[in-house]
Amino acid sequence: MKTGAEKQRLGELLVEYGLITTNQLKDALKRQAQVGGQIGSILIEMGFITTDELLDFLSRQLGVPSANLLKLDVDPQVLKILPADKIKTMKVLPIGVDEDTVTLAMVNPNDMMTLNEVEFSLGKKVQPVVVPSAQMEAAIKSLLEHPEEGISKEKLEQELKREEKRKPPSLMSLLKYLAKSPATDMLLTAGVPPSIKIHNEVKRASMEALTPKDCENYARQMMSENDWEYFCRKGDHNFAVTYPDIGRFRVSVYKQRNSVSITLRYIKEIVPSLRELNLPEWLQEYALKPQGLILISGPAGHGKTTTMAALVDLINTHRRCNIVTLEDPIEYLHKHKNSNVNQREIGLDTESFKKGLRHIFRYDPDVIVVGELRDVESFEIALHAADTGHLVISTINASNATATIERIISIFPPHQQNMIRIRLADSLLLVFTQKLVPLKEGEGRIVAYEKLVNSYRIKNLIREAKTHQIRSQIQSGLDDFSSIDFSLAELYKAGKITFEDGLMFADNGELYRDITGMS
Repeated sequence: MKTGAEKQRLGELLVEYGLITTNQLKDALKRQAQVGGQIGSILIEMGFITTDELLDFLSRQLGVPSANLLKLDVDPQVLKILPADKIKTMKVLPIGVDEDTVTLAMVNPNDMMTLNEVEFSLGKKVQPVVVPSAQMEAAIKSLLEHPEEGISKEKLEQELKREEKRKPPSLMSLLKYLAKSPATDMLLTAGVPPSIKIHNEVKRASMEALTPKDCENYARQMMSENDWEYFCRKGDHNFAVTYPDIGRFRVSVYKQRNSVSITLRYIKEIVPSLRELNLPEWLQEYALKPQGLILISGPAGHGKTTTMAALVDLINTHRRCNIVTLEDPIEYLHKHKNSNVNQREIGLDTESFKKGLRHIFRYDPDVIVVGELRDVESFEIALHAADTGHLVISTINASNATATIERIISIFPPHQQNMIRIRLADSLLLVFTQKLVPLKEGEGRIVAYEKLVNSYRIKNLIREAKTHQIRSQIQSGLDDFSSIDFSLAELYKAGKITFEDGLMFADNGELYRDITGMS
């Protein structure tokens, strides 16, 4: 296949003629480098082009007819004109014969050596036709296993399906499935089939278990060489990747039992609103304050990052300020609205949260958003920023609002804890704790939340190390504190969750029973 004086690759021609995109070709070439095979068959396998589209294109480019073996039945007598060993080694298939001509299916109909050899051995003129490599491989395998039966479209289709079942699904097909499904995550681990997590339960696909090599291939397809080298050194790597035709995904890759495991999460391109997330509208009041500390807490995988993104979007929409974020990785991409949004990714734009925060005041931020506060120095900088006229928003893994306060204080050495209590009492605006609870009907989860507003009463309890009294003195409907148990009870009374699920996520099961009247 020539264009001018040079041979041009099939993938490049398909892009040139608009049958596939450049990004699709890149994805297919990456898969080809890892699993081998012909680029045309890989493009078909990944769903970027149909068999008929590819054959029509090849026929026009090569100037020979094409044949879709899935639409043909080949008589055993026709197949016998060539010995089985020649069919296997030359990768050709006689599919028709008359007095003077043999119609020969080939993956590469420009292979003149093979054409000449077949013409010489049969004493007939050969008419080459182009076929997809995957069909050729399946046809030859079927013929060698059942030489007396010929090749039928039904048997060939069965063989292709068996081959497809033996192969791991392509990365693109997995990502497309995740993007369309109600699952929160997809888990790729050696020894089990691809799995998804729905309502915090793992469900496995009905297919072959993945091998360590499969998982490594998936990981390498999503990483640059630098990313892969970093992962091999460190043993884990978090990043986000965007596929224009599918969407954006958060990826966590880690080593286990000397193999690679992957967790994938689909990220919606449009930042959801408070209403779409079923979050209270009063959160906007705190998000638009000029300074202070807002902490979003809860278990891992319960939507803290999405809530934080919704608050950033509110600020971006309603304020004219400079927002600087530190994220690991960047999940939601914020467009500049009334504010400037500068998103820095850990490992790409800065080495760590700690190092990113050290110089953050040089960037003249009005709002500082930190993916997660993890160490003493980061907390000290966050408190200093909140004290000096900045709004700081961050997430922290903690089971409830009061545990969030104690978690922060316990990070510091004992001799600093009293001073940190005072500083936290002065700078804190709000602790918002959330958990995602399975819906009673239909698929999906709904947020139940706990709020701790830093009122005069709460400030004193924090300063005096009496945070535990916040829960013991609880009353329904207080403006400064409302337990998650009340939120769960309201969801149960509204018929949105089951009593059992509410009880599972309750902080105080006895209180939850009393509020619901199910004690």
